[in-house]
Amino acid sequence: MTHKSKAQRRPDRLSTYFYQERGVLAGVAFSGILYNLGLTAGPFFEGQLTLCLTAVLAKEKTGADMAGLALAYLAVILIVQGARCLKRFGVRRFANDTARSMRRVLYRNLVYQNPAALSADEAGSLMTKAISDVDACAEGMRKFTTEVFDTGVVMIAYLGMLLIYDVRLTLLACLFMPLAAFLAEKLKHPITRSAAAYKISVSQLNTMMLDRVSNAPTYRVFGCENQRNQAIGKQLAVVEKNAVVSNVWENAMQPLYNIIAMIGVLFVLIRGAQNMLGVGWAVWDIAAFTTYLACFTRLALKSSHAAKLFNAVQKAKVSWQRIKPQLQPVILPDSTLPPAVGPVELKIEDCTFAYPHQPPLFEHLTLQAQAGQIIGVTGPLACGKSTLGRLFLGELSYAGSLQINGLEISQLNNAQISRLVGYLGHAPQLLSDTIEENLQLGENLDCMSWLKLTALDAEVTAMPKGLQTRISDQGTRLSGGQQARLALARTLARPCPVLVLDDPFSAVDPATEAEILRNLRMLAQDRVILLISHRLIHFAQFDQVLWLENGTARVADPTTMMAENPAYAQLVEKQQKKAGADDEKE
Repeated sequence: MTHKSKAQRRPDRLSTYFYQERGVLAGVAFSGILYNLGLTAGPFFEGQLTLCLTAVLAKEKTGADMAGLALAYLAVILIVQGARCLKRFGVRRFANDTARSMRRVLYRNLVYQNPAALSADEAGSLMTKAISDVDACAEGMRKFTTEVFDTGVVMIAYLGMLLIYDVRLTLLACLFMPLAAFLAEKLKHPITRSAAAYKISVSQLNTMMLDRVSNAPTYRVFGCENQRNQAIGKQLAVVEKNAVVSNVWENAMQPLYNIIAMIGVLFVLIRGAQNMLGVGWAVWDIAAFTTYLACFTRLALKSSHAAKLFNAVQKAKVSWQRIKPQLQPVILPDSTLPPAVGPVELKIEDCTFAYPHQPPLFEHLTLQAQAGQIIGVTGPLACGKSTLGRLFLGELSYAGSLQINGLEISQLNNAQISRLVGYLGHAPQLLSDTIEENLQLGENLDCMSWLKLTALDAEVTAMPKGLQTRISDQGTRLSGGQQARLALARTLARPCPVLVLDDPFSAVDPATEAEILRNLRMLAQDRVILLISHRLIHFAQFDQVLWLENGTARVADPTTMMAENPAYAQLVEKQQKKAGADDEKE
């Protein structure tokens, strides 16, 4: 691939989209030139028909001559309009392909963008960029491509035809046409400002609507629904006002452009009449006058369209500047890993973590684990349990070493980490899709076997649509326990050597928890599982216990931890007594 072709494929350059549609645009160019050059045949035939009609009335020609000329005119029109259909089809395909390409790049880049950078935009703004701004850019490019032929080529053709008939009259009559373009250029700043204000107001409205829908229960409970509805109504009024202002600047000036461009028709009527009388700058007959007048009026209208196109391009430019940062080239992360050597090994040495300007959450953490082991991680509130789990995702910087199979987590990218670590957060996110798709995520998996591991298979089978039951993005059609177990099944289904499960049993009853833990023990034969939890009733079954408290980290087997850590022992005994009391009540 040459240096030039690489540059042409930059998604943040408009030239890229024209280049990748070069085949379609070649067809547009051919049909567009044929169509727009063919438009000059209209004034010519109109003049010839007028001349022929005059000759028929004078009995110099017959009706057959008139009919033959009319049939020739009809044949030319059919050819020209056929070329027009091909051009329009090509331009629309170009716009559709361009919009699809832009969206594909934008969506991909958003997925791989740094979360901190992504959070700089509100959800409503991102949605507007992905839908409205992409459409506006593609539409601006479509109009530009269309008018290159429908305005540019045909104006050259009309102007050439006018110059053939009378050079001096053409130069005089066309003096006013550049004034329309000059006025359009002067209006680019208010058009840009009004278009930007409209886009911003739409983004804000989208954000408010998303917030209103997602937080509807909260607003209802606290009686804030009317307040939020009124705020949305006010914002909608702002959007409507900005839309009117934006459209006025873009469209309301078109009649003025037409008037300015058509001023020259006065010279055409005066000097054209003199030409017909033989006292002007050229000698015309009725056919020449009719042809010239028709050509000039069409040229004037096309020149005013060029001014309108300039305004439309300015409006599209606003959308392009909004989405351009999200179209910067993104290098997709490499997911390749060195081949695994030996069994799974987790090795943490002298690991320390602290948030900026804060004392360490934990320090000097050292731990080793082999395949088949389950490590329970616990401690008081805010001791760093969940933060430790997030270290395995590569989201946070740490001191010391955290290795899986000899690979340092801090030196891997997200794609590589995803092949090593299966992670379940304490607030799992579910997709607005079927249970099957939430578990498979595009892969071909035996869903029921994994649901069985989390004791959810029977409940899903009992649902009217089974695996095809649709849930919302927050899992609101499932109970809290079902949500947790579905998310756990999805995590377990990934063949990762290390699983980090953050409080997976918070919404699960003790009996189901015990069943899932038995299944986890079987699953852990070729994996290492870190189970973060404040429920310690089953920790005695684990291979190691990691206790975090006041910045310290202690690791031991469950028996030793009970004997040497009074705080841990006290929590275990307290939970055991509570569990016994609950059993007696049942």
